[in-house]
Amino acid sequence: MTDLRSEHGGLASASPVKNKVGGIFIPVRDIERARSWYCRVLGLNEDDYPVHAGHLCPLPMEGTGIVLDTMPRWGGSEPDGPPPITTPAFMLLTDDLEGSLHYMRDIGADLVTGIEHDHWFVVKDPDGNLLMVCRG
Repeated sequence: MTDLRSEHGGLASASPVKNKVGGIFIPVRDIERARSWYCRVLGLNEDDYPVHAGHLCPLPMEGTGIVLDTMPRWGGSEPDGPPPITTPAFMLLTDDLEGSLHYMRDIGADLVTGIEHDHWFVVKDPDGNLLMVCRG
């Protein structure tokens, strides 16, 4: 058996799985409404991002992209749709935390917190998913 050492000195396995996130799925109930909201938040033109297969809308990001998905296989066919992300699972970065908070307020985002520790705040998207915005 080969003894592979990680950069941290511990044993590492020879895994074929990459140490890289390919995309982050966000469960939504109404793909068109979600696309509009996220495009507004991210400053994207929604007409540039079509819905695929009736339930997926990939949105480009610097780095790992996000994919809005009605998740038909994971609860999307249920009356309430797929369950929302109730703990922020990722963060969106900003160089202007105060401006971002005001922008979110101006577009009617549901603010869950104000600015905390002069570093972050949390909003709720129209489907109840919690999103963190952090000073980056």
